[in-house]
Amino acid sequence: MKEMSHMDEQGRPKMVDVSGKPESQRLAIAKGVVKIQAATLKRIKDGGVEKGDVLAVAQLAGIMAAKKTSSLIPLCHPIPIDEVKINFELDEKNSAVEITTAVKSTGRTGVEMEALTATALTALTIYDMVKGIDRGARIENIRLVKKSGGKSGDIALE
Repeated sequence: MKEMSHMDEQGRPKMVDVSGKPESQRLAIAKGVVKIQAATLKRIKDGGVEKGDVLAVAQLAGIMAAKKTSSLIPLCHPIPIDEVKINFELDEKNSAVEITTAVKSTGRTGVEMEALTATALTALTIYDMVKGIDRGARIENIRLVKKSGGKSGDIALE
């Protein structure tokens, strides 16, 4: 059986030692969806949500979340983040906001958790800003779609 990387010999949690790993360019891309009513999507698009510019606030929340990932997820390394990009596609056919987050870093460990955390918090912020006008809003399908860098190289999941 393979040794668990986040457990010590006594079965207690530990942070993995990455000091011996070489630095490399890291990239992780995550996606997620917030399904809403067509009228809610129109209000987001037209700037008609009372709480403010939904996408601008959500984008800022996502960037902040990427920077705070190591404070939120136990055993996650604090890493220098070179760039966070959060893009939105307003899908009128499916009445949804599609979120794509890309996180870049130069370091010894990957940025998958930062990309996933940023996507999740972006979606949560959209939900929070529209929940008063759309009780049926749903967050769906948050996932890693691509990563590159490090020992495992490039991995495309979609």
